[in-house]
Amino acid sequence: MVVPRWVQLVLLPLSLLALWAVAKAAGKVLVIFIVAAVIALILNPAVAFVQRGKLPRGLAVLAVYLAFFLTLSGIGVLLANPISNQVASFSRNVPHLVKQANKTLAELQSTLNSNGVHIQFIKQGETALQTLGDKVVKGSSSIVSFGGGLLTEVARTGFDVLLVFVLSVYMLLYGQRIGGLIRRYMPDGDGTPADDYPTLVQSAVARYVGGQLLFSLIMGATAGIALYLFGVLGLFPDGRKYAVVFAVIYGLMELVPYIGPIVGALPAVLVALFNNPISALWVALLFVALQQLEGHIVAPQIFGHTLRINPLLVIFALLLGLQLHGVIGALIALPILSILRETALYLNRHITFESWDQPPRGLL
Repeated sequence: MVVPRWVQLVLLPLSLLALWAVAKAAGKVLVIFIVAAVIALILNPAVAFVQRGKLPRGLAVLAVYLAFFLTLSGIGVLLANPISNQVASFSRNVPHLVKQANKTLAELQSTLNSNGVHIQFIKQGETALQTLGDKVVKGSSSIVSFGGGLLTEVARTGFDVLLVFVLSVYMLLYGQRIGGLIRRYMPDGDGTPADDYPTLVQSAVARYVGGQLLFSLIMGATAGIALYLFGVLGLFPDGRKYAVVFAVIYGLMELVPYIGPIVGALPAVLVALFNNPISALWVALLFVALQQLEGHIVAPQIFGHTLRINPLLVIFALLLGLQLHGVIGALIALPILSILRETALYLNRHITFESWDQPPRGLL
């Protein structure tokens, strides 16, 4: 396809300005459609696989969604027992942790007094630790209450969630028609899956999902193993008891860019702080080291291989998404970037811009 000069001069700039104006006016609605489209692209390979058994597409979509929710429920059931056991064990162990922390404060004040530094903070420290301990006991023994609060928060945005779900279902139901419409308006490929635009977009999103899941699994498992070893070595004794909980929390938080690793590290650091400030320091240093490992080795290797995008562009996309639409924007930034990459490569293969150079005779 050759793009004429007058289109380059007039229509392309006007089209870009119109797209920017529409996107700015759409705001939240556009984000909802993008999230629904990403979910549809993630589930579409499963729908196509189920449809191979001559099942109608509507039933295939229903089967995939049922399997998706059943899988999530199964994972929750498998993790619920060990996590609940470790939470209950932590709840029972809180008084001992508070007592140990108070003992550490007393030793610290005794050391300061012996060196001529007279600071009276044992009583205040005991009160604060006891209050914090009571709150932790109540919080750890009322996980259901936390879940209820989370459900309440979800209910406040229930309309958006329901809309995303309905839109993703419709996109899956009409996926073949949408693909045909896109093929009609995009330049023709060579007829193979390797040069079919909708297939390339689907592959890009699938690579992102695979990379993100692998990344979270590696980081969560690494954190759990490291905390367990800290418990064996005595650097963080409670690491052996709560390694599974901390690993699951850290792995899940890795799905959230930027703030996820920090939030995922907080539970382990707080528990270590109850035990011993030195233990908390070791745990904090461990998570700092993990984040350095994540940022300089694990993430570049995984996403560089799966997304095939320069790390600088990945960082820019995450920052831009975070600036425009917060955490949701950061979550969908990489899938959008993957799709834009495939779009640019596809158009580069099939579109040629008419040259602006004119021979001297033509100009005369």
